[in-house]
Amino acid sequence: MDDVHPTSARWTHVALPCHDLDESLAWYARFTPLSVLDRRADAHGSAAWLGHADQPEHPFVLVLVCPLDTTARPRPTLAPFAHLGIEVPTRAEVDRIAAEADSAGCLQWQPIDHDPPVGYVCALADPDGNLVEFSHDQGVYAKAREVWGGS
Repeated sequence: MDDVHPTSARWTHVALPCHDLDESLAWYARFTPLSVLDRRADAHGSAAWLGHADQPEHPFVLVLVCPLDTTARPRPTLAPFAHLGIEVPTRAEVDRIAAEADSAGCLQWQPIDHDPPVGYVCALADPDGNLVEFSHDQGVYAKAREVWGGS
């Protein structure tokens, strides 16, 4: 398969508007495992692609787009329940992220245990109010391997 030109459709990204690209990039660098893959600007504004640097074979990116006219702060696209989901390896990591977010004033959902398959979760609001959920034991990867195979 030619990775530059896929032979089938692929899910590649989610795009969100942001008010201040630098502020958003700093927030995502602080609270998530995402790093900047690309950043660009043109006559319409600026944008950045964020993803997992350790997953180049199957990239999935968050695109943050900041228009030139930033006089009106965008309304949250992902709220009050819609969210991006990030699974972390331990409950302690969910607790650590929640405590840091609480100190920073961006914790939206305190850590809570839900019945399977949801697991242990908390949620933070990014600088534009979009929600990012952090979970442990949600089982997304396990379910994908169970149903579709893989290691």
